[in-house]
Amino acid sequence: MDKHTIPKASDHKLLATGIFLAKLIAHLPLPFLLFLGRITGRCSYYIAKSRRKIIQRNVELCFPELDKAAQKKLVKENFLSMGMAIFEVIIAWYMPKKQLEKHLVYEGLENLEAFEKSGKGALLLTLHMTPLELGGRAISFKTKVRGMYRPHENEYYEYVQYKGRFDQSGLEPITRDETRRMIKLLRNGDLIWYAPDQNYGSTDHVFIPFFGVKALTITATSTLCRLGRAAALPYYVVRKGSQYHIKILPMLENFPTKDLEADTLRINQMFESWILEAPEQYLWAHRRFKTRPKGEPDLYKDL
Repeated sequence: MDKHTIPKASDHKLLATGIFLAKLIAHLPLPFLLFLGRITGRCSYYIAKSRRKIIQRNVELCFPELDKAAQKKLVKENFLSMGMAIFEVIIAWYMPKKQLEKHLVYEGLENLEAFEKSGKGALLLTLHMTPLELGGRAISFKTKVRGMYRPHENEYYEYVQYKGRFDQSGLEPITRDETRRMIKLLRNGDLIWYAPDQNYGSTDHVFIPFFGVKALTITATSTLCRLGRAAALPYYVVRKGSQYHIKILPMLENFPTKDLEADTLRINQMFESWILEAPEQYLWAHRRFKTRPKGEPDLYKDL
């Protein structure tokens, strides 16, 4: 399908109706939309039992120092955050720029300016915090960013996703399997959004501790920076009330090195420090530890 051609809404009536409503409610006050998100998340906690078990297990693995009551509280807060994330997608894709900008706080814009003056390409290195869609649009207000994404099987949703995420930048996005194209773009000075914090089942990986648990982690961050002669520019977003703090850190020094494992560990440790700022806002619903080293048991088997 040509992503610039609108599929027939009549073939996707339910989804098309949902998108129409999303565009309407995107003009409502942002705090009210987050209120609706919290209600959605609270209901989901009781309905989405299988997802709740995954989040509970991840919290148990990553925060063993918390007692059961504190772990349960974190799980509930994570559901509230995921509920808000649903509405943050609507906000990111459809809320008018002037309305959204009132809720954005940028930290470290000087680091973005330093990257732009460097003349190099860079990976905009981030992780899956629940407000990531909104963070992506927020960063696009300040610079040109090329996104990475996974195409959706439903042609109508694929069109909507493509338009919502990437029309803001005006840059053609990259799918995860377009490695050669990514390297070429990095060499040409592009800034590419990149989140290597999930279990992608890649062949280029190592087991690296993530909150003390061995996690299959891709080494491509280091490899792409080396082959693309590019920098790594860390950034993430944290929700504070109805404000979003867009945090841009300095480009990583002495990166990449020849030690892929050390580079990957460094990134994981950096991600851990970000998550600890707002642990309820990380995407704990992902089976981060589903692949185990040989001989180790499945950590989700009994769920």
